[in-house]
Amino acid sequence: MYRIYIVEDDRSIAEGISEILTEWGLKCHTARKFSDILTEFLEIQPHLVLLDITLPFYNGYHWCSEIRKISKVPIIFISSASDNMNIVMAVNMGGDDFIAKPFDLDILTAKVQALLRRSYDFVEPPVLSHRGLTLSAMDCSLLYQGQKLDLTKNEYRILLTLLESKGRIVSREKLMERLWETDSFVDDNTLTVNVNRLRRKLDSLGLNDYIATRHGQGYMVE
Repeated sequence: MYRIYIVEDDRSIAEGISEILTEWGLKCHTARKFSDILTEFLEIQPHLVLLDITLPFYNGYHWCSEIRKISKVPIIFISSASDNMNIVMAVNMGGDDFIAKPFDLDILTAKVQALLRRSYDFVEPPVLSHRGLTLSAMDCSLLYQGQKLDLTKNEYRILLTLLESKGRIVSREKLMERLWETDSFVDDNTLTVNVNRLRRKLDSLGLNDYIATRHGQGYMVE
């Protein structure tokens, strides 16, 4: 089920959007803490964001910029400030579409569904987060406390597999099967080299022991 994050401070508008999108099988989350939208974004891990421009604390352009630092998730601006300058600025800040208020909820729904189809056919989820670390599928990178590191394809797949099974042990065999999906040859020694290199990158961010070894069983992220 696709998750939609609605960042709109007019409660009646937010509830109206949520109600109609829920009827179409989408999971909606409305913003609660407007002073920290990015934290809510990471907790929800939405597939699409509906973002107003005029908001308490910081405007929608600010939050769009913050989200774009870690994710290419589709963003649709919804605003009564629909003059050309605002529309151009919304697009330049990384918005994918702009819907002017007042709008027809059926049109908004159609735009949301169309953008979800275009964005998620044959692509991986936009972002995965755990214990303050954010893993981006878009550019195979990780972000922690404002620090960003690029990962190799194998390092990314190892960390993705462990995060998908967080709290559970992942066998070396399963990890090698996942790495075999790439074009490179992977054997037991190659896996060890990749895990150790990934650990060094995590250590450099201050994430010591992020990946735990379970001897004779495999690895896990607790």
